[in-house]
Amino acid sequence: MPNLPSGHPDSLGPVAAGVPKRIRAPRIAKSKFEAATKSGVAETAAAPKPEFSFALKPADIARYLNRFVIGQREAKKVLSVALCDHFQHVRFTLEGNAAPFYQKQNVLLLGPTGVGKTHLIRSAAELIGVPFVKADATKFSETGYVGGDVDDLVRDLVRRAGGDVKKAEHGIIYLDEVDKLATRGEPAGRDVSGRGVQTNLLKLMEDGDVPLVSPNDVTGQLQSAMSAMRGGGATQPETINTRHILFIVSGAFSGITEIIRQRTGLPAAKSKPAVDLLNAQVTTADLIAYGLEPEFIGRLPVRVACHGLDADDLFAVLRRSESSLIHQYERAFAAYGIACEFKDDGLRQLADLAATENTGARGLMTICERVFRDFKFKLPSSRVKKFSVTARLVNAPAVELRRLLAGTLTAG
Repeated sequence: MPNLPSGHPDSLGPVAAGVPKRIRAPRIAKSKFEAATKSGVAETAAAPKPEFSFALKPADIARYLNRFVIGQREAKKVLSVALCDHFQHVRFTLEGNAAPFYQKQNVLLLGPTGVGKTHLIRSAAELIGVPFVKADATKFSETGYVGGDVDDLVRDLVRRAGGDVKKAEHGIIYLDEVDKLATRGEPAGRDVSGRGVQTNLLKLMEDGDVPLVSPNDVTGQLQSAMSAMRGGGATQPETINTRHILFIVSGAFSGITEIIRQRTGLPAAKSKPAVDLLNAQVTTADLIAYGLEPEFIGRLPVRVACHGLDADDLFAVLRRSESSLIHQYERAFAAYGIACEFKDDGLRQLADLAATENTGARGLMTICERVFRDFKFKLPSSRVKKFSVTARLVNAPAVELRRLLAGTLTAG
């Protein structure tokens, strides 16, 4: 996993450590699969020797996600069922069973920033043991010459799988900010077109073959040609099939509540609970009116809205989540031999201040950096070996830091 900025929701800690063996699914074997299905043929494996195993139940996944993501009960339930349906189908077909009419259950997550959407998906992928790729929809373009090519998502999945194509064919691709692809009021015909990107994603989200080397990658093409000329060894596939890759997309969809309100006749949303109530009633027609293409929305049959986080939720994130931000600060001070103890009143004050940022869990990092900036700079060079984070410290960090340093000097 790449190094992320301190406090980013994706960097709040490892999600695989400490997973009970009774709910951990066996990982995909490193060896190559015997065979794979071909496009246009009923979904049966050529040899009934499965090398992908999946034994989780929806409750197992939801229980695991509870350890790292606070709240979002409905999102966890819907996501857990969709993941189990998808990967049970993968296991079923790899065992040699036919499933010719299966419809892939790609997922749309709707909700404000900082509520744990990415953390949910990344944690689930770690538990299941499949490769995971995350990208923002805004970086892609219709042609790939201006911006990225959506096929690069699949190639990135192969890289995350260590070059194992068969392992990558059962991964998860998570595309954030998909609401930015909406084309309401945009001029037609430009290259970086949300409509064009949606169209290009269609074949990936169902059943498409993606070249392992991009046509625009001259160096990669040359290396592939030289490898073919040398020959010898096992033949590397030239394409990867997306039939069993699960696509999950998300976005804040700012402004869609007004579309939903006009359709339902509900009053305007003036609070987080009111916004959550409207988002939970989103329909295909609302998403199309927002500016997404019907064909694109049709390939996202599983939809769920994540709710915004209030101060109580943020307090629970700090106190109960195994990937809580406070552990990062405890480790940072412990590196200098300083014990940092967080009191409940201090955590409550941090949560109250973060709630005013209106950026979900990301607001916690903003507040913590503001509060602890001078502590992180001055304490490592002092003789302070222990301090407690209380509401008084959070409200007046400069004053408490001076008192802490003065107390140490007097005692010394």
